[in-house]
Amino acid sequence: MIDMRAARQPDKIYMIAPDAGLEMTYGRLKEESIRLTKHLMRRGLRKGDKVSFLLSNGYQTTRIFLGAMYGGFVISPLNLQAQPSQLAYVVDHSDTRLVFFTEDQRERIEAAVGKAKRPIEAVSIDNDDEHLFPPDEDLSGYALPDVTEEDDALLLYTSGTTGLPKGVLLSHKNMVAGGQYTALAHCLTPEDRALCCLPLYHINGEVVTAVAPLVSGGSVVMPHRFSTSTFWELISRHRCTWFSVVPTIISYLVGGTDIGAKGYHLKQVRFGRSASSALPHSLHKAFEEKFNISIIETMGLTETAAPVLSNPLDPAKRKYGSPGRAVGNEARVVDEAGREAPRGVQGEIMIRGDNVMKGYYKAPDATARALKPDGWLHTGDLGSMDDDGFVFVTGRLKELIIKGGENIAPREIDDALYKHPAVLEAAAVGIPDEHYGEEILACVVVKPGFTVTGQQLHEHCLEHLGRYKTPKKILFLPDLPKGPSGKIQRLKCRKFLK
Repeated sequence: MIDMRAARQPDKIYMIAPDAGLEMTYGRLKEESIRLTKHLMRRGLRKGDKVSFLLSNGYQTTRIFLGAMYGGFVISPLNLQAQPSQLAYVVDHSDTRLVFFTEDQRERIEAAVGKAKRPIEAVSIDNDDEHLFPPDEDLSGYALPDVTEEDDALLLYTSGTTGLPKGVLLSHKNMVAGGQYTALAHCLTPEDRALCCLPLYHINGEVVTAVAPLVSGGSVVMPHRFSTSTFWELISRHRCTWFSVVPTIISYLVGGTDIGAKGYHLKQVRFGRSASSALPHSLHKAFEEKFNISIIETMGLTETAAPVLSNPLDPAKRKYGSPGRAVGNEARVVDEAGREAPRGVQGEIMIRGDNVMKGYYKAPDATARALKPDGWLHTGDLGSMDDDGFVFVTGRLKELIIKGGENIAPREIDDALYKHPAVLEAAAVGIPDEHYGEEILACVVVKPGFTVTGQQLHEHCLEHLGRYKTPKKILFLPDLPKGPSGKIQRLKCRKFLK
């Protein structure tokens, strides 16, 4: 893909790094990918070796992310939000040979590398520097390896909700398919330009806003991180036509930004894209009404190189509350016996396509449980499919609340709480109960400037859910636990219950 784009449109801008004030054309991307490959070979690395980074987004992060895969190495990004024990585990478990980092992460990476059972090279870089290595470095003695679509490309560890992270291994075919399915779902063209708001250690940022523009011949604006204060200004200044975010970011934008009388140039924006967790209907409508920009709700997984479901580009054909239909890959809903469930009946969502992972790294048993021999992937998500092929997600198998033998989807309780004007975020989870087996705990974050009591929310839930599904306990928190993508990790809410 990089070679093709460099041949067809060498002078077309692929990436803009606003913090560094730098741009990279497709021709330059190819040149820099070749240089990175040969430099890593000079350091003793060979095709198939793991290369990691502990970096925020930016010019060099994007170059390392794509350039390592170009050279046949396996890129294994490290989560900036990881706890020390998890960081050390991933560094060791991934078999990474080299880690790029910035000085603000030196203490963390040195502690993690020091616990590994093998030597790991840690290389400090300036993310905003135009040159990663000396430009006059002699690399003439190194030849590029052959790379095939079945070769390993990305090793990414899922944040998970319990236990140790799992390493998801994706091939070059998986990565390109993920980009192609994104481009197909949103009709991306070389004229499109994305704003990347999500980190390049998360599958959404990696595939949706880094690989999809490469596949479609477009471009991407890559700031260090999302910021409410610069979001609209970046879209205006760089004429972005779309962006990919998560519901938490949408909530921040609705509550903390205003585009009136700012003079922003936003007429070119075709759509925004929401993924990683369910988008509450009320928040969805609030964004579209305030900014007059449509949001396409989608669904993706690390195990599927991001996209699996998407609503149509045409707003008239979308369905609120659904992440859409299968695009590129196949989707189905099955019952406990593995049979396809009737339309409208809840079951487990399964996915099959060129985007489905090769497996979990060093975990053959987990891979066998997740991947069927015929290529269907167990997502662990519960939902139903309507007659039009739209999937409606109701929860996770392991997050399902079973109260008195009745299955209760946490999403239903979340949605009811989001209807209250004072609720910014909500997450329901099951907690042990001696009478029902499980009762319902709801953790809530209140919007700035609003006040609400637990009794008021209890009465609100009684009205919208009935007594049986109304939470027994409501906890007010300053923030809900989240993974790197912004997805609420509801099972971790239990730790706040004393």
